[in-house]
Amino acid sequence: MALKLSGLASILAIAATGAAAEMNFNRISSFATFKNNAEAAAESSAEIISVSGDGMTLVYSDSPLGVLGLIDITDPQNPKPKGNITLGGEPTAVSVLGNVAMAGVNTSQSYTAPSGVLKAFDITTKAELVQCDLGGQPDSTAIAPDGSFIAIAIENERDEDLGDGGLGQMPGGFVVTFDIENGIPACDSMVKVNVDNLAGIGPNDPEPEFVDVNAMGEIVVTLQENNHIVVIDKAGTVLSHFSAGSVNLKDIDATDERGALRFDESQMGRLREPDGVQWIDDDHFAIANEGDMNGGARGWTIFNKDGTQVYEAGNSFEHAIVQLGHYPDKRSDAKGAEPEGMEFAMFEGTPYVFILAERASVVGVYDVSEPAAPTLKQMLPSGIAPEGAIAIPARGLFVTANEADLIEDGGIRSHVMIYEYQNAPATYPQITSEGAEKLIGWGALSGMVAGDDGMIYAVNDSFYGYQPTIFTIDTTTVPARITRALPITRGGFPAQKLDLEGITRDGEGGFWLASEGRTDRMIPHGLYHVNAKGEIKQEINLPAELLAVEKRFGFEGVTKIGDILWMAVQREWKDDPADHVKLVSYNTKTTEWGAVLYPKASVGTGWVGLSEIVAHEDNVYVVERDNQIGDKAAIKKIYRISASQMEPAPLGGELPVVTKEEVKDLIPDLKANNGYVVDKVEGLAVFGDGTAWVSTDNDGVDDSSGETFFWSLGQL
Repeated sequence: MALKLSGLASILAIAATGAAAEMNFNRISSFATFKNNAEAAAESSAEIISVSGDGMTLVYSDSPLGVLGLIDITDPQNPKPKGNITLGGEPTAVSVLGNVAMAGVNTSQSYTAPSGVLKAFDITTKAELVQCDLGGQPDSTAIAPDGSFIAIAIENERDEDLGDGGLGQMPGGFVVTFDIENGIPACDSMVKVNVDNLAGIGPNDPEPEFVDVNAMGEIVVTLQENNHIVVIDKAGTVLSHFSAGSVNLKDIDATDERGALRFDESQMGRLREPDGVQWIDDDHFAIANEGDMNGGARGWTIFNKDGTQVYEAGNSFEHAIVQLGHYPDKRSDAKGAEPEGMEFAMFEGTPYVFILAERASVVGVYDVSEPAAPTLKQMLPSGIAPEGAIAIPARGLFVTANEADLIEDGGIRSHVMIYEYQNAPATYPQITSEGAEKLIGWGALSGMVAGDDGMIYAVNDSFYGYQPTIFTIDTTTVPARITRALPITRGGFPAQKLDLEGITRDGEGGFWLASEGRTDRMIPHGLYHVNAKGEIKQEINLPAELLAVEKRFGFEGVTKIGDILWMAVQREWKDDPADHVKLVSYNTKTTEWGAVLYPKASVGTGWVGLSEIVAHEDNVYVVERDNQIGDKAAIKKIYRISASQMEPAPLGGELPVVTKEEVKDLIPDLKANNGYVVDKVEGLAVFGDGTAWVSTDNDGVDDSSGETFFWSLGQL
């Protein structure tokens, strides 16, 4: 069976028919950090990242392993492992000058007895060149643009479990500098810069977080928990210092609520908690306001070095994340998307600031040609929890280091991701709610059905259990756009106890919805008939024959053939033969139930199940997938069954087994996104002309990068 267009190719082909391409950053490859380890099963993490002078070797700090990891990016589309450098402590940051990597290493025995060293290594031979005592626990490092010195923020971080995690935990932090002589730090040149008694908050306990150095040799340092910023010169003289100030925020999620995306609250006078900092020019710098301790300002800001505020993002960065489907409702704990790391670089004459949102796993790319009026150009997908970034303008590359390593949960590993500055359309996002009449939060898309005029309807699953919704998606635009969010209601209130995994049209302007039961959440298996207003008008529970053999992994999709609804059951129930699952039928006129058996693949690792069912003309299409991710993913496929085989037998007896035919292997399409292969292909919709669309479930950005892939397969 041939497909006219496939995966990412179809998106780019559609985009090419529109306006002429402009410069964009697109992800071209990813590198899993475990590939650098002899013990691949050990936890590893890419946190802060730098690059060699020739731009060919990436160097990242790996705290769990206590090493610097090296990646060969001679061919950036095919990064290769170069091994690790053992440090004898916890690396907190790394900066590279030429071929020398300089790492801050935490050797502290306790919070009250902090210590650390600056170590320098030849990244070719991996030989240690020098070790300088720091007198405290280092956080970030920055080398002056002319290579004459290195600045280190000595945080002496607080114990977050002591005294509600507040300040006033001695000893306080400071800043140190070392001259660089012959490419190596000169330990006897250390200058200690005292930043005590400058901040209005915790003046005796400064906690320097990030440092950066401009072309004039001026150092800007953020005191995150102190709500303060200090500018000093190499000699240690404080040139200016000022409060990071506060922000008034509206239309945000400020309540610790899980299961709903609501942005109708305000926070007034919210203190900034500056984390990452980058000079934009000799007079201006940008800060990322993390908001980890007290909620913070949740955005980013540009200051003049004299303390004048030049620009404040307010809620705009967070709203862009919401529209992208990346808002981390569960992980945010009502503190937003956690802007933390950042980078600045000039690409072909355009100055860009890159803002890393750790909880949302996304990077905002801003043109700061006018520091008072930055323009958001792109939102880039990243691995889980981007912590550090490095730009390589000479090679047209941008790189993120993503620290989360979910090995213990069988999830995705820590990755370094590489992007290229291209004269090409942006390949991400593939779906967004930008441009809707009001802010639409979305995520965890599951079942889909095609409508008219290029519209697709999709539902979210139980991750948003307090906000079950039908989304209208316009596929005639690039990217596809969510134009409407229709709440599903029961008795005038948002319906609860639903885990929606399937949707199909009823032919009368309404929909049939399939809900997967979750006994651990008191959610029943069932079918729901809703009208065009989203009101539940009929609830259909499973018959006794099915309830007697039910398991948690229930309906994953629903479709309609005449008067009969067909539901795909994800995995085997108690009476099913091994590697067979039911396709269950319900006749809406006679109320009779029946089923056939579907033969699914078996695998040695994890499980395989069904996640969607769609009837089109003389065939029924199903999505069959495993629950594996990344390199372990093996089965993400579309199969078809002749509609003539869909003759249900009564429940409780022997069921006929249908024959399946493979239509499409989706793994090549998923790999074309140049990240890692996601596990949850959940949605399939087929238009009248046979054009098929596929979507993935981003799990509500919980232990997920938040990436939703939504693409056309062309005509089946």
